[in-house]
Amino acid sequence: MKDRKGLLKSFLPWIAILLIISMVMPFLSDTDTTELNYNEFIEIVNSENITSIEVMPGTLVVDVSGEYQTTVDGETTVTSFTTCILQTELELNSLISLLESKDVPTVIVDENDASLFTTLLINILPYVLLLAGMYFLIKMMSNSGGNGKAFEFGNSRAKLEKNQTTRFKDVAGADEEKEELAELVEFLQNPKKFAEMGAKIPRGVLLVGPPGTGKTLLARAVSGEASVPFYSISGSEFVEMFVGVGAGRVRDMFKNAKKTAPCIIFIDEIDAVGRQRGTGMGGGHDEREQTLNQLLVEMDGFSGSEGVIILAATNRADVLDPALLRPGRFDRQIQVSNPDKKARAEILGVHARNKRFAPDVEFGNIAQRTPGFSGAELENVLNEAALLAVRLGHDLITMADIDEAVDRVMGGPAKKSRKYTEKERRLVAYHEAGHAIMGLSLEDANKVQKVTIIPRGQAGGYNLMTPKEETYFQTKSQLISTIAGYMGGRVSEEVFFGDISSGAHNDIEQATRIARVMVTELGMSDLGFIKYASGQDAVFLGRDYTQTSNSHSGQTAHEIDKAVRALIDECYKKTTEVITENKDKLINIAEALLEYETLSGEQIEHLYAHGVMPEIHSGIIEKTEEEIVVPTVETPSIDDQDDLLDEMK
Repeated sequence: MKDRKGLLKSFLPWIAILLIISMVMPFLSDTDTTELNYNEFIEIVNSENITSIEVMPGTLVVDVSGEYQTTVDGETTVTSFTTCILQTELELNSLISLLESKDVPTVIVDENDASLFTTLLINILPYVLLLAGMYFLIKMMSNSGGNGKAFEFGNSRAKLEKNQTTRFKDVAGADEEKEELAELVEFLQNPKKFAEMGAKIPRGVLLVGPPGTGKTLLARAVSGEASVPFYSISGSEFVEMFVGVGAGRVRDMFKNAKKTAPCIIFIDEIDAVGRQRGTGMGGGHDEREQTLNQLLVEMDGFSGSEGVIILAATNRADVLDPALLRPGRFDRQIQVSNPDKKARAEILGVHARNKRFAPDVEFGNIAQRTPGFSGAELENVLNEAALLAVRLGHDLITMADIDEAVDRVMGGPAKKSRKYTEKERRLVAYHEAGHAIMGLSLEDANKVQKVTIIPRGQAGGYNLMTPKEETYFQTKSQLISTIAGYMGGRVSEEVFFGDISSGAHNDIEQATRIARVMVTELGMSDLGFIKYASGQDAVFLGRDYTQTSNSHSGQTAHEIDKAVRALIDECYKKTTEVITENKDKLINIAEALLEYETLSGEQIEHLYAHGVMPEIHSGIIEKTEEEIVVPTVETPSIDDQDDLLDEMK
């Protein structure tokens, strides 16, 4: 009722404008026209002041209109006039003869030839224009969510896509995930096969993983493979400031989905609406909780045989309500993790389909350099490389373009215009050389891929180090070597300059984080096999307020701090010993950095082993024997790339 009153109020100003125009139009149309009687008309004709006249004979009267001039004090004024003459007072022929004798330009208009349409158009056109303006304004208000959609707040915002073109072949590096989802495709295509066996397909599948790993892409691929309608919506689109709107949208979404079954409903970022209820100071939100309750009811209210499958994606499964994750709602959870080296090479191959590469580009080598990259980041690397190739006028994307693109994605563009003093430049060179020495000297340390003293972002230089072999677990010795590697820059400054700088700020942060995790969560200290609360759980992410307080005593907290400090001191001592033993090698690397500014992994290894830069033949650096062999993915030839581009066009 309130919505209808609001809609009526929006029309009242327009109704008032129509009434005002209706009253004003007659006055506007007659202000410049004078109504004359017969005698006044004859007097004006005899005075020969008429400039033009139009005569329209009628059945009983003759309508006469025209213009005449009057001169007052030397100023001439043109006045329009109209008059009606009875046929009995003056015959039409006599009137025409009188006007011809006075040489008055006369036009005879037949009453039947007068355009009724023109008259109506002149009188009605203002109202038509006003109504059209009202219509378009109301339509614009409706499109922007104004009062025109007052009755549509509860309608579903899910977007329907019937002809999905994404297929499983467009998703690389997720073989196990695709196997799990292929079962859904088979069910959507042939549900009878499962019904005969008495099997029920999962009603809901939750895709969990870091951002950019391809969760949404997998959901679209399921729809494309099954050739069924695909409803997509974000969790945040359910919640409005009006109570009850979100629940209404959930009802409407499931109602529409059942009409087009079999189909898929995909809810992206479901944690926006599915967080735990009634926990923490930030856990209470009536509208969000009502929406979640309705979602739980709807997922429980249809049978699996109806052909509606719910796919949802989140990177915060830990904050979801337990009722949402129980069997019968989201029966299956699929972990979509960051790709390993082999998967990264396959993903690069997918995103390289419409790009042209030089023959020396090997996706396996790029995958070796990009540990921890998600699929979205790998796509961004190739796109940045293509942009760089265009900017530099290259016909093909070269390995140098890709190398620079990786650096851009990791640290931002190089700031070659930033000016260093010579002292700062040497400090940065020895700092980065210290990191490199630790990576080359420690058996469990990461492998050095590239070192540069060209600033990027907030860093004065950086050292790219990747694991020698990607593993699922890390040992205590590997973690200690990682901490020692972070300390290499600071120790190098102290050994060679007798002073320290602020350049190790991020190194200290990362080393401290790892050490604290080792003590409080991994049981890698004298405190034993115990998990200590870190106090980092956020109350406003669906956590109990009481859970955020530390579950250990003050004495235990003191022991944790002592264990972390002892671990850091041990690593610092180890780093100092390594730097001191390899001072000559560190100097060679640092001086080479000062000269060349950027060194590759092969160059650094050659400097470490032989003390001189490697020889360069035809622009290719001779590789050392220690270099790890990287599996490669074949890059399409130039002719194949041209054929592929023509096919896509």
